[in-house]
Amino acid sequence: MRMKRSFMIALLLGLTLWSALYAQRRFRRGMDWPFQETEDVTPADSDEKTEFVFARLRYPNWRSSDRMWSMRGSWSVDYPKADRQFVQGVRRLSRLHVRSTEQVVDLESDEIFNWPWVYVVEPGHWDLTDVQCKKLREYLLRGGFIMTDDFHGSMEWDIFMLSMKRVFPDREMVDIPDKDPIFHVIYDLDKRFQVPGIVNYPFDQTYEYDGVKDTWRGIYDDKGRLMVGACHNMDLGDAWEWADSPEYPERYASLAYRIGINYIIYAMSH
Repeated sequence: MRMKRSFMIALLLGLTLWSALYAQRRFRRGMDWPFQETEDVTPADSDEKTEFVFARLRYPNWRSSDRMWSMRGSWSVDYPKADRQFVQGVRRLSRLHVRSTEQVVDLESDEIFNWPWVYVVEPGHWDLTDVQCKKLREYLLRGGFIMTDDFHGSMEWDIFMLSMKRVFPDREMVDIPDKDPIFHVIYDLDKRFQVPGIVNYPFDQTYEYDGVKDTWRGIYDDKGRLMVGACHNMDLGDAWEWADSPEYPERYASLAYRIGINYIIYAMSH
């Protein structure tokens, strides 16, 4: 109980300081919608040289007519608030020296090789080209790590796997066992549960579509290192983004931060 209280105090202090950097504006999706979004305001230390940067993958959308992404495609969901608010928690809850702003990367150049950990949101909507699949495979086999999040149900899983099977036709996506180091590198995460997104408000139901059960899956290399961490049937990005809202349940935000931090530390140390 004391550890949980200390965790939340540290997290809330960081988020309170971070919120002071933003000018907020109201928006509504209905009469009872209680949440706020923030304007994209660049922090003063955005160019600071640090040991870790939150990298977000930009990708082409599924069934895009010209296979080119727009500036606000599925890859950019919750961007940039989720990224920037999450890294404030990483700063407060770990010893990592983290940049305050995210880095958007793609697979059209070799830039992705500069970032050991890359976040992929809504991969149930991606459609990688053959060139991109080849580049992602090379990145992962050379020591990179991707964390996928915010995709739900069997249809989005199948779309996600259409590209992943072209990245790794020779490797299986498997359930990550509870004893895997990724669940214990900082926090012990044996007791995980489904983390819902904002669309589930007021959270009487935590799943979307037919994604009733949260699943934690991955792809390993030949040495047993996890290269792909697939967080399916949950929305950790929303939990990061809305952790400063009193209407978003603390239990979901706390787990989402712990999961993200564990995945980062694992990627940096394995």
